Amino acid sequence: MNNIAFIAHSDAGVELAKTVKADISEISVFSVRESESVTKITSTAEWLNDNFNNYDAIVFVGALGICIRSIAKHIVDKKSDPAIINVDVNGLYVQSVLSGHVGGANEFAKRLARITGGEAIITTASDSMNLWALDTLADKYNWKTDIYNTTLNEAIALFVNQEKTALILDAKDNGTEKLLRTSPEFVDVYYSADDFDHNHYKLIIAVSHKIFKTNTACLVYRPAILHLGIGCRKDINKDTFVPDFITKLNDAGFSEKSVFSINSTEIKAKEEAIIALANSLNVEYNCFNNEQLNSIAEAEHSDKVYENTGLHSVSEASAMFSARTNRLIIDKQKATLPDGLQYTFAAAVNVFNEYNGHVEIVGAGPGDPELVSVRGKEFLKRADLILYAGSLVPEELTHYAKQGATVRSSASMNLQEQVEIMKEFYDKKKLVVRLHTGDPCIYGAIQEQMRYFDDYGWSYAITPGISSFQAAASRLKAQFTIPGGTQTIILTRGEGRTLMPDSEQLEKLAQSKSTMCIYLSATLADKVQEKLLTHYPQETPVAVCHKLTWKEEKIFKGQLKDLAKIVNSNNLTLTTMMVVGDAIENRKGDSRLYAHDFKHLYR
Repeated sequence: MNNIAFIAHSDAGVELAKTVKADISEISVFSVRESESVTKITSTAEWLNDNFNNYDAIVFVGALGICIRSIAKHIVDKKSDPAIINVDVNGLYVQSVLSGHVGGANEFAKRLARITGGEAIITTASDSMNLWALDTLADKYNWKTDIYNTTLNEAIALFVNQEKTALILDAKDNGTEKLLRTSPEFVDVYYSADDFDHNHYKLIIAVSHKIFKTNTACLVYRPAILHLGIGCRKDINKDTFVPDFITKLNDAGFSEKSVFSINSTEIKAKEEAIIALANSLNVEYNCFNNEQLNSIAEAEHSDKVYENTGLHSVSEASAMFSARTNRLIIDKQKATLPDGLQYTFAAAVNVFNEYNGHVEIVGAGPGDPELVSVRGKEFLKRADLILYAGSLVPEELTHYAKQGATVRSSASMNLQEQVEIMKEFYDKKKLVVRLHTGDPCIYGAIQEQMRYFDDYGWSYAITPGISSFQAAASRLKAQFTIPGGTQTIILTRGEGRTLMPDSEQLEKLAQSKSTMCIYLSATLADKVQEKLLTHYPQETPVAVCHKLTWKEEKIFKGQLKDLAKIVNSNNLTLTTMMVVGDAIENRKGDSRLYAHDFKHLYR
């Protein structure tokens, strides 16, 4: 919201409005009371007569009854009325009054409540139950909408009443990822309309570029993902071409509401029929040159087209070039208009807009199930397969799995076996979570897996996790960078079967006397101690941390000269980190952040 009015009826209300304005600069404050930085008005009624539709949101500070009586005669429609919020003068209760979903009053009420320290009062059913607002999803994610066998209000009622719902996702964009992460328990997710019996559900919600038949109440959101390529004879009739093309596209099983762009050769840049189609669908019309289109080797070559234009392909090549893909979802189709003139078309979708399965590499954190990230937890709850790193990841983390999910330990599997089970699920368009300890980027052994993913052309991403060096700092109540002391943290390991570059040998890293966190090296404790003592003093503090944040956590403190003894006498091997440096239990030094002449916090 860029234009927000606060109407305060008392001095206390004015002060509250000023407090909010300090955080939200877009606010203008109006009041019958005179005050600095406030615009004085004669009366609320007169101001509303002139300004009701001039603001994105109007906030009344005072009694709810005054708010209701003031706006009553101005209310017209939720699609055009501004968001109306009422807040008491103490900021304790912030109530969304009007245009909760469409106007954004619900979200703005929550924002205000965070500033005032009060409670947001939201009575819209979907918001109060933390469900999707079906009537605003299309605008939020730039989708178009089709509704079958129901009305929008009836679909919302079924959803709010938590009737059994199927969610079909055979198109992917920013919105679908959000739906996946926040899918309610009564919603089952599918990646094709053919994957389930529609009669088992009261409501179907789909994000799809495809047309499918169903007798169930169905709400379909149409994302703009189709890249259409078109070739045609010169000067075809635009009045017959446009409706004929839309019919042919529908017959091929796809909705014209999901078209992202119309594409052709630059020879057709002024072809009125294609321009008319692009205008009717309100999409871009792109024309590519011969070099660009001939670069698409996968397109079907036509000798006749090449003779006339120097192009091997028009419709297929322009669709694939626009979508940046080598695969079509509609192979070249030929059509003839009533006057005998012909045209061809093809369609492609960018690989990032297709649901062909997904692998999410999730950092499990150091061990405590509550230390996995919110995003990581959501993936665990949605995964069809959780493949976790055996003894390195506590089994409790897999308890987030949904009913029916497959949970397997990779401890006994080699890399090829791990990839094979992931491929089994991926090929069925399922979600795979590969759960690694700590943060995957630190000794996570994910590079070899990603090499396979790249070779297969899989969709995959990484959700970071809290690393054990961060957990060590937390458990030790230590700041690993010391004001006036070390400003560097070194994450490394001792040299065993995995060789270390000559420049990263421990004795060379030790020259800096930084805070050093040593992974995967408990069995090399004697060697580690020897190398570190070449530069660190014998009395340097050390902490040996075993299974940080696990139920079995053990932490031993001492001095560097006793490091090997601590490790060996306690039989510490796996999941053990050694921390070395003066930062351990250090409370000396002052940060400039809190110096009296440093104003950063107040800017």
